[in-house]
Amino acid sequence: MVELRVPEVDYTEYSNRQLLVVPLAVLALALLIVGGWYLLTGAPANYGLEFTGGTEVRIAMDDVEDPDAAIEEAFSAEPDTIRSIPGDDVYVVTFRAGVTDASTIESEVEAADFELRGLDEVSESFGADTRQLAVTGVGIAFLGMAVLVFALFRTFIPSVAVVASAFSDIVIPIAMMNLLGIDLTLGTVAALLMLIGYSVDSDILLNNSVLRRTGDFYESVHRAMRTGVTMTITSIAAMTVMAIAATILGVDLLRDIGIILVVGLFADLMNTYLMNVTLLRWYKFRGVKR
Repeated sequence: MVELRVPEVDYTEYSNRQLLVVPLAVLALALLIVGGWYLLTGAPANYGLEFTGGTEVRIAMDDVEDPDAAIEEAFSAEPDTIRSIPGDDVYVVTFRAGVTDASTIESEVEAADFELRGLDEVSESFGADTRQLAVTGVGIAFLGMAVLVFALFRTFIPSVAVVASAFSDIVIPIAMMNLLGIDLTLGTVAALLMLIGYSVDSDILLNNSVLRRTGDFYESVHRAMRTGVTMTITSIAAMTVMAIAATILGVDLLRDIGIILVVGLFADLMNTYLMNVTLLRWYKFRGVKR
């Protein structure tokens, strides 16, 4: 793998407090957004159709000046979302559970002289079960990661540094999802699970370099940065291209996954090389006057 020319940061110019203030401030803001969202809606983020239940219908129409108005007029229930598929006269309309049913939607599509391209329905109870399973899966994955990290390093501070970084890498993208209007779905949950892996990968690389390889502390940090930053920047570039391409092609799920991963990977750069480095430096030099 070709490594990027990563400029060396002179960490000696900054105190631990100075290095920690940015990642902790960003994490605090993200927690404030997620917590406020939970107080207002009862959930840390808006749930998608798979988690709430509801109906999704795909319809085609030709030569309509205002498709959104025509769709809203055609259905007796108010649609939750209306989106078009670029390059085609197909519109995807979703309804939350309980506001209408599949048979009513089919009859209203026929009455409006739309072409029915597809219809999917998820019951509210099935959506709730899926949501519980997804949330439990994320919790188990995070707990398993934490146990593995503590078993690997067997020291408190370096292990906490990895877990804290991974936690921040999850919370920041969730807060951004709320600000950008991205729903929590099976696809976006998969993106959050991927971020746990990305975060642990870069943090373990850093911790191994500092704790288990010979050399000066700052030399070990810069050695890990050369590889870690290269991996992360490469992933950011790939996810950015995917998000742009998915936006152009109208593939909303891939666009959302790409955005979440880009935000999470930038957060990982910040948390790994500011927060994690600071905690490791404090651990290595505790009790030493410098």
